[in-house]
Amino acid sequence: MSNFRTESDSMGTLNVPADALYKAQTQRAINNFTISSLTMPQQFIIALAYIKQAAAITNLKLGHLDKTKANAIDHACQEIIDGKHYEHFPVDIFQTGSGTSSNMNANEVIASLASKHANQTIHPNDDVNMGQSSNDVIPTAIALSSAISVEKKITACTGKFSRRIRAKKSRHRPYS
Repeated sequence: MSNFRTESDSMGTLNVPADALYKAQTQRAINNFTISSLTMPQQFIIALAYIKQAAAITNLKLGHLDKTKANAIDHACQEIIDGKHYEHFPVDIFQTGSGTSSNMNANEVIASLASKHANQTIHPNDDVNMGQSSNDVIPTAIALSSAISVEKKITACTGKFSRRIRAKKSRHRPYS
């Protein structure tokens, strides 16, 4: 049994790991941009999933995407937001200037997951990336991932501060 499957796109065919949720475009990015072995931060991947989720819901409301596909994309994005499937985002952080490789990686992973959920083919470009471009998605994902990172740090610090205040309060009870 082979550890690879063959994927095809407009540029030809190539081998992709058999268990990968990504497809040909991501594999091309892996092959072409092995620069640092650093991958995109989890907050960035989460931001991409939020963007793709919002686009699917919007395209459903506009009547451009059918309910089955939209729900499957929504579900796939939520799995990524919830912390699953990060190992399927192997694209090097140093890539093309517009971030097309990261955008396509997200489209392919989400399409693969959504196809399984819907039990029908969900296309990475035609369905997941509908109405979007890398030049729209990547700057938005950068800003959103920054907000996610800040919120995560503030929440952690606020929780720590709150616990310290409660501990001090219990040690320094005022006299009745």
